[in-house]
Amino acid sequence: MSEPLLLEARGVGKSFPGVRALQDMHIELRRGEVLALVGENGAGKSTLMKLLSGIYTPDEGEFFLDGEPLRATGPRHALELGISIIHQEFNLMPDLTVAQNIFIGREPRTGRVFLGERALEAKAAELIDRLHLPLDPKERVGELTVAKQQMVEIAKALSYEPRVLIMDEPTAALNDAEVRVLHDLIRRFRTPDTGVIYISHRMDELKAITDRITVIRDGRYVDTLDTEGTTMPEVISRMVGREIAAGLGPEGVREDREVVLSVRGLTTKDLLRDVSFELREGEILGFAGLMGAGRTEVARALVGADPVESGTVELRGQPVRITTPAEAAKHRIGYLSEDRKHLGLLLEQDVNANIGLSSIRERFQQWGFVRDRAMRARSREIVDTLRIRTPSVDQTAKFLSGGNQQKVVIGKWLVKDCDILIFDEPTRGIDVGAKEEIYRLLNELAAQGKSIIMISSELPEVLRMSHRVVVMSEGRVTGQLDAAEATQESVMHLATLRPETEAVS
Repeated sequence: MSEPLLLEARGVGKSFPGVRALQDMHIELRRGEVLALVGENGAGKSTLMKLLSGIYTPDEGEFFLDGEPLRATGPRHALELGISIIHQEFNLMPDLTVAQNIFIGREPRTGRVFLGERALEAKAAELIDRLHLPLDPKERVGELTVAKQQMVEIAKALSYEPRVLIMDEPTAALNDAEVRVLHDLIRRFRTPDTGVIYISHRMDELKAITDRITVIRDGRYVDTLDTEGTTMPEVISRMVGREIAAGLGPEGVREDREVVLSVRGLTTKDLLRDVSFELREGEILGFAGLMGAGRTEVARALVGADPVESGTVELRGQPVRITTPAEAAKHRIGYLSEDRKHLGLLLEQDVNANIGLSSIRERFQQWGFVRDRAMRARSREIVDTLRIRTPSVDQTAKFLSGGNQQKVVIGKWLVKDCDILIFDEPTRGIDVGAKEEIYRLLNELAAQGKSIIMISSELPEVLRMSHRVVVMSEGRVTGQLDAAEATQESVMHLATLRPETEAVS
C-alpha cells in the first residue's frame, strides 16, 4: 500500500452569491515536495488557500492531511493542525517590533507571568538565526523595507513549525538576492514530513524551486505537470485554456494619427519605474498585467491622484503637469476608476446629479445658480445614448444594476467631452449583456476620435478591444504589442517577466 499524500483536496467546491469560485477542485501535495499552484487572476487560487487555512468552509468535497480528514474551523485551528499560510498582503503591526510580530499572542511566559521583552527577543533571534534571515528582532516593523516585512511574515509562519507551508506570491516584493535567500529557506524547510504549496506568477521561479506544477482555471482543476519535463509555454497554454488567434482585435492605429498623449519615464515612490508609452487619436490602448503590476497606478499618476517623482507628460506635444484629478479634467482627461461605487458615483444621489457632476460649473451654472432644466435635458440624452436602464433621471444611483451604474459614470465624462478617457476595469462585476454594450460604446467613442486607455484583468477583453497592448510587470513596462501579434500566450509571457528581464516592444 502506497504512503498517503501529505495533503489532498478531493472534489472541493465553493460558491459565493452569484459566483461559482471553485468546482470539483483536486490537488495533491506529496511529502517533501514543493508544489506550484498557478492560474490567472480569478482562477480560484486564493479561494482554495482560504479554504485550506480555515478562513472559508467548503460547500462540498473534503481535504485530507496524512490521509485523515482535515476540517479547519478557523485560521488558528489550521495552524494547530499544521497548516501555515503566508498571504500576499501582509498581516503585520507596524508599531510593534519584529520579535513582537513573530510571536504576537504567543509571548514566552512562566506560568501566568510573561518572561519580558528580553526573553521574547532572544527567542526571536534564535528563530531568525536558524532561518538565516537578515532581521533585527528589536527593529520596529513599520521602519522595515517591504522585502524585510515579507521576511517577518515568513518567520512568523515558520515559528508555528508547520507541516504544510502555503506561500502566496512570496517573492512579489523581493529582489533577486532576496529571492535566492527565500529559495534556500524553502529547501531547508522541505523534509520527508513537510511540503510547500508555492503560488507564483513568475514562471522563471517555478523551474528553480518546484517539483510539480498544478494548473487551475476558472475554478476548476486542469492538470499537474512535472516541472522538469515541461516548458513554461505549456504551463501558460494550460492557464489560459486556449489560443486566441492573432488579429482578432482591432487593426492597428495608423502611424499618421496624431499622438495625443506622450508619457516618458513616469516614476512614483512606491511602484512605478520609468513607464513610457504613447496614445494616439482614436486608439484603444490596452494595459495588461497581473495583480500588482502597476496598471492602476499608471492611471492614478496620470490624473494626479498619486504623486509623481519623475517623468514627463505631454498632451498634443505640449508639456503638462497634472497634480489633481480636477486639473486632469480641465485638460479633458477623464478617469473611470475600477471602484466605481466609492470613487465614481454618488450612490445616494440621482442619475441626473451624477451625470452632470463633473460639468456643473462650466456647462450648467449661470450667475451662481444651476441650470437644472438644461442639465436634466442633457442627462436624458445620455441615458438614451448609452441605453441606461432607469425609470428616469431621478432614480437614485444605488438602485441601478452594476452595468447601468458603469454607464452613468461613462456618461459623466461624455458630458465633460473628454478627449482622453481612462477606463479601469470597465466591465468588472457586470453581466455579459452589459459587457457587450460597454464594448460597443468604447468602439463608438474611438471611431469618433476619442483616445482610450483600457485597463483590464481579463485577457480576452484586452485582446478583443485593443489596437495595441502595453504589458506591465512589477511597476515597469515589459512590452508593447500590436493587435496582430497579441495572443494570450504572448501577453502572459511579458506579464510574468521580472523587471530586470529585457522588455520587448
